[in-house]
Amino acid sequence: MCDDDIHQGLIEDPTVSRRAFGLMTVAAAGIAGVAQASVPVVEKDVEVKTPDGVADAALYYPEGKGTWPAVVIWPDVVSLRPVFREMGRRLAASGYVVLVPNLYYRVKRAPVVEGGFNFANPEDRAKLGPLRATVTPDGTDRDAAAYLAFLDAQPQTNKKKKVGTQGYCMGGPLAFRTAGAVPGRVGAVASFHGGGLHTDQPTSPHLTLTKTKAEYLVAIADNDDKQDPTGKDRIKTALDAAKRPNKVEVYEGAAHGWTVKGGQVYNEPAAEKAWAELLSLYKRALT
Repeated sequence: MCDDDIHQGLIEDPTVSRRAFGLMTVAAAGIAGVAQASVPVVEKDVEVKTPDGVADAALYYPEGKGTWPAVVIWPDVVSLRPVFREMGRRLAASGYVVLVPNLYYRVKRAPVVEGGFNFANPEDRAKLGPLRATVTPDGTDRDAAAYLAFLDAQPQTNKKKKVGTQGYCMGGPLAFRTAGAVPGRVGAVASFHGGGLHTDQPTSPHLTLTKTKAEYLVAIADNDDKQDPTGKDRIKTALDAAKRPNKVEVYEGAAHGWTVKGGQVYNEPAAEKAWAELLSLYKRALT
């Protein structure tokens, strides 16, 4: 998971408010609107039964007849909120059945934070501590299996195709664990400014690699790389040792959180590059 700073350089994330979601949607129209206009998307709030309870989540898929590969999006530390709903909608418009779960369903339904959230404020960050403590490696493995089973039960899911999973910040390790929990189903894993992918702990996400069958995309923030210059080499070495196809890249000039709209460090050119890499990965690996 991400370190205690959570989002280095990210001062405020207004996307957790409903008003900001409307503004964000208008601002994103030039990027995602064309795809969404040409491919209408169905959006549903759903509940997914897991061994630990009932998870609230958002489900997206293209309108019309057909089946599509499934994807699980693991949000960042502020969990399911409008900006990640927009991400799910945009991905579905590209031809995927997408589930975006609330990381903290065990203790609170989404949105877990109302109004603006200042990552630089220790009091705001302290609110997330008890929530983050509910996301454990074992619990994630159980959740991952439940989410993929839920997706496979949807008539829109093409079960002949592999599943993709992507994570942001603390969601990066969760995406890694998903491939380890259900190795027979997951064909692609993407981590964007993910923290703690390779640690010295017995639950380190990189230890799942040898049992997976996925291709990996690891996109690293410039300032994360500067804080831990050997991190990219450790994860690259582990991926290569596990004989997993992979691309590990530092996005120069892009700060931690650069892919998430609405944040002060959002970097549109770098975010669009990361999105293009993601779509290329899924087109290639979800066969």
